[in-house]
Amino acid sequence: MLILGREGQRVQSFIVDYARSIVGLHRPFLGSSGAMSSSVPNVLAERYASPAMRQIWSPEGKVVLERELWIAVMKAQQDLGIEVPAEAIAAYEKVKDTVDLDSIMKRERVTRHDVKARIEEFCDLAGCEHIHKGMTSRDLTENVEQLQVFRALQVIERKSAATLAALARRADEFAEIIITARTHNVAAQLTTFGKRIAMFGEEFFSSFEQLRHILATYPARGLKGAVGTQLDQLSLVEGDAGRASSLEEKVVHHLGIPQTYSAVGQVYPRSLDGRVVSTLVELASGPSSFAKTLRLMAGHETASEGFAKGQVGSSAMPHKMNSRSCERINGFHTILKGYQTMAAGLSGDQWNEGDVSCSVVRRVMLPDAFFAMDGLLETFLTVLGQMEVYPAVIERENEHYLPFLLSTTFLMEAVKSGVGREVAHEAIKENAVAAVKALRSGEQVENDFVERLAKDERIGMSREDLNSILEAGRSRTGAAKAQIDGFVANVKKLCEAYPDAEAYEPGAIL
Repeated sequence: MLILGREGQRVQSFIVDYARSIVGLHRPFLGSSGAMSSSVPNVLAERYASPAMRQIWSPEGKVVLERELWIAVMKAQQDLGIEVPAEAIAAYEKVKDTVDLDSIMKRERVTRHDVKARIEEFCDLAGCEHIHKGMTSRDLTENVEQLQVFRALQVIERKSAATLAALARRADEFAEIIITARTHNVAAQLTTFGKRIAMFGEEFFSSFEQLRHILATYPARGLKGAVGTQLDQLSLVEGDAGRASSLEEKVVHHLGIPQTYSAVGQVYPRSLDGRVVSTLVELASGPSSFAKTLRLMAGHETASEGFAKGQVGSSAMPHKMNSRSCERINGFHTILKGYQTMAAGLSGDQWNEGDVSCSVVRRVMLPDAFFAMDGLLETFLTVLGQMEVYPAVIERENEHYLPFLLSTTFLMEAVKSGVGREVAHEAIKENAVAAVKALRSGEQVENDFVERLAKDERIGMSREDLNSILEAGRSRTGAAKAQIDGFVANVKKLCEAYPDAEAYEPGAIL
């Protein structure tokens, strides 16, 4: 799009600066009028993402990755007998890390082509012109963007392993703390807090396996030329398909990506981006459910995410200790689902061998999805490290609900003594509902469900029998301990491949 006139130039300058801010570059710049303007920050990058993730997606970082790819291509071409002087490669290597974004942008305003601007900049710095031979823009940008995705996935993989280690540690620590489990957010049966953690941990474990699968099977586009036929590379090596294939193999080896598309077009399928973002959404789901549940527990004062020294929960209500970090985790999950929608919109929408209608979406979606996932894991690890459990409050809650929580046990004992299952179910239901109504109306201060059952002839059990079941049931949590042990064992086995997982410390979060 051509924007004419002074006002148009100011608009164009603003757009350029905003594009920079999307990937974490935050600094003022001079517009075409010479006036100082303020950049628009990317909140996900600036506030939540770790330095490692920001570096992968930074403008300077991407320029360096492109230059490293160009150098790798030159070296591969030289190995295959294509004339590329060694001193030229050395000259490019010497200035590889000299990145002047303002200079590149000035060139782009003239060429109206981002890759051409970066080619000119690098060649001028090196004092020669040997990069980009036999390549098209997409040979450069597609592979570099895929490298960014792949390396970002590796960062998420390491933090996910650390998260699993923390989940297993906490599940084991709280394995014996019996709590009131809820379904539909209503008291149901007894479980343990460790089992609840293992439940969400197992979901995360399954999603982590999907992440590892993507890393193991992720395919690079490779050097395929303008429409995917490798025509220009074949011309460069005088039609030798073996040499062209070898060149591509060397470049993909440089990228470190495990597989390569063989019949791809100008761009790699955007469904691959959809698969990546979908995996991030799935990976965030377990932590998000955990965070929402911890928020509910905080409302009942049975557990909390912790409260740091000097922290303020409310500007108006000094007593409040809000679950801000858990709320943030839920917010990140919502953001990721938004990017999943964007990724889905690009899947199956590519014309012929390729077009760039997807570029503006991907420039926002890809880095920001990783910034959000990175921030989510950093926050979740902080919560797992600082969370607190309150056994006294938990015990009071258990005592209040215990007779109701054992209703299925009463049912099974009645059936075993010869009472019809449906008869027993109806009798227990009627007495339970009556006891609940009495408690809610204030008619009863204490739970008299057991007394009501003892008086119901349909059940056929004495108060002593019922009390005996009640006492025995205080510590009955089914297979919870074995399930926790199984989860912990699976995580320990997995973490053998990630020796630093146990020791990982999240960065400080705002």
